[in-house]
Amino acid sequence: MLPILRDDALSSIDDGVAVQLCLPWIRSLPLACVTDLVVEIDGELLDVVVAVAGRRIAPAELADDDGWWFIQDRLLLEGRRMLRPGVHDVAVSFRLVIPYLSTDPDAPLILPFEAEAALALDAPAPTLTPDTPASALTPDIPKAASALDIPKPALTAETPAPALPEGWVLGASAFNWTPEVIAAGRAAPDIAVGIVADGVADVIEVEPGQLWRSFPDPADADADALRASLDAVGGSVGIVGASLDDWRTATRRRTDDERLAFLLPQLRAAHRLGALGVRLPIGHAGPQLLRRLQPALDHLDLVLFEEVQGHQTPQNPAVMSAYETIAELDDPRIRLLVDISMLMPALPVSYLALLRAGGVPASLVDALAANWRSPAIDAEVVGLLRSGQVPPAVRTAYMNLLVRFGRSDAADLRGILPLTGAFHLKFWDLDDADDRISAPLVDLGALLAAEGWRGPLVSEWGGHEWLDGLDATETTRSHLRLARTALARGAETVITPKESP
Repeated sequence: MLPILRDDALSSIDDGVAVQLCLPWIRSLPLACVTDLVVEIDGELLDVVVAVAGRRIAPAELADDDGWWFIQDRLLLEGRRMLRPGVHDVAVSFRLVIPYLSTDPDAPLILPFEAEAALALDAPAPTLTPDTPASALTPDIPKAASALDIPKPALTAETPAPALPEGWVLGASAFNWTPEVIAAGRAAPDIAVGIVADGVADVIEVEPGQLWRSFPDPADADADALRASLDAVGGSVGIVGASLDDWRTATRRRTDDERLAFLLPQLRAAHRLGALGVRLPIGHAGPQLLRRLQPALDHLDLVLFEEVQGHQTPQNPAVMSAYETIAELDDPRIRLLVDISMLMPALPVSYLALLRAGGVPASLVDALAANWRSPAIDAEVVGLLRSGQVPPAVRTAYMNLLVRFGRSDAADLRGILPLTGAFHLKFWDLDDADDRISAPLVDLGALLAAEGWRGPLVSEWGGHEWLDGLDATETTRSHLRLARTALARGAETVITPKESP
């Protein structure tokens, strides 16, 4: 859903034409991850070379390149064809190897991407200012999924903010600003600092793969500069979203030593940022690497959070052993981070609109709207997927039904709460119809207060992947007001016994 071709993507060069591609992913990737690159202009195949750091290489040679595609940079493709002035039909397709995700133990996840646009040759680049909304720069996002008509919470900036129990730290993830990061109107660190400067949150979660060209080995100067900038506006980093790329290429895995070497620089950067800890997906490190990391975590005074989301409950056989490993290690520096996408009483209105507009059968969309809480609906979801009839435009988003959307209750978390050090307050849009956003937060607030839990609670917006028209700053600010109110309401339902005199 993230944009690939912008309005200024087609330009003239001395002996031909250039096409600029935006990276349609949520973090920087190795250039070697780009495969099967095809470009057509006006229906004719264009033979291109990739301009990389002053070199010109064939697309097939990217597999052996050790460079990185930084999320705020454009991949420049050059072809030896002169074009007449005016508008041209441009089509690109390629596949991305996602080196930190696997489809099975023997292969990384490989995703197809394609984009088509009618582009004016040598169109001027948009004039970008800090106030330019990302929605003005995302022409590839389906307008049918626009959030402009989605109701917003009744809370306003003037609504008094209720107090939360002591030790609950409400923050915001810089991930919410991903479309703005890709738009590159501002440097990514400036966007992160702006979250604090604009009064959205004092504590933020950051992603090194979005912040710095020095990723995955963040330069000390980059980390120090961000920390100083946050200090200047009264902010700090809570959690750092680390990455662990298991695959060097589509066919070569990293060894255990290489995996450790890939991760350690990110831990050191988190320490320099003054962060509480770093985050990885549940089970990604594995028990052997977790044990090797324990001395570094202790030395750097960090917690490693393993994140669980959607269907990844302790009863899920795919992750059960990872829960058991954390319990067996019994180390306060290795904790769970629970994403409340586990606790979804209904699917987001905007997501259902996306599926419907994207061509998913209306009967299935209606069933998802009415019966999401029934596990039986999964059979229909899987059936359409296996039939190969999921429309290409929503194929990636469709997988959320099997991975990122869950149907547990807050009470189901009680057994893992002693192992849980943080929460992601995941939200997708701001439609709180039937309390689909606030009800899980109320229940969570009651659970956490009853158990005397303390730690970070971070607003994380996933809906920017398919929504257009929402500003990340105002959206996150609205969500935090809603979340604070709902959590406080839940906490107030807990009667704390009075201390004996």
